[in-house]
Amino acid sequence: MALALDLSGKTVVVTGGVRGVGAGISRAFLEAGADVVAVARREPERLPAAGGRTARFFSLDVRDPDAAEAFMAGLDRIDVLVNNAGGAPHLPVAEGPLRTHIKIIELNLTAPLIMARAARARMAAGGHGGSIIMVGSVSGVRPSPGTAAYGAAKAGLQSLATSLAVEWAPDVRVNTVTLGMVRTELAHLHYGDEDGIAAVGATVPAGRLADPYEIGAACVYLASDLASYITGSALLLHGGGERPAFLDAATVNKEESR
Repeated sequence: MALALDLSGKTVVVTGGVRGVGAGISRAFLEAGADVVAVARREPERLPAAGGRTARFFSLDVRDPDAAEAFMAGLDRIDVLVNNAGGAPHLPVAEGPLRTHIKIIELNLTAPLIMARAARARMAAGGHGGSIIMVGSVSGVRPSPGTAAYGAAKAGLQSLATSLAVEWAPDVRVNTVTLGMVRTELAHLHYGDEDGIAAVGATVPAGRLADPYEIGAACVYLASDLASYITGSALLLHGGGERPAFLDAATVNKEESR
């Protein structure tokens, strides 16, 4: 068995693949030699590029089952699907229109199910199997105040991945990358100015926020031959996680806990 991170000849679909974390994922796969199709509702001014190559763009509402199936059927082949499209504004559950919270769940949970199902059918038709990667969040494994619908959807996404890994084995591997805080062009909306971003980064054991390309590198690994026996797993990409609040609140053992 060849063990390689060379994905030449593979077709990779990255939802939300034109900016932020998605752009970092697209660039990493381009560097690995893959043909990348970046999916989003609106075409960006500049498409992700790396290694002298540029991603292709396709406009798609990933929440539309018929559109998703038509898109997948139109591809010559698909080897990897990265379900990255998602996100949510800060919105406590008791505030805002109820429909907004429902739409957050649809984008972060229902859409990945729709896209995974459509991709699996195309992978099966091609007879070569494939890899599906869900982009999860630590919001799905700990309380997510202010983004409760998002956290609930991400928790469901990880559960979905483990179930699909069993249902679709051995031909299609399904895994999750569980993200902590990532520095993107929208980081200021979540963490504030440069001082705020630095202060938030200092709370992470790694001492900083993740770079989108680092998320992409992990996705390339999970899609590669090196991860041929990895399915139904969740890879934590959070720089060491969050320091427990009680350690700072306690009045003893300050030196020992650091």
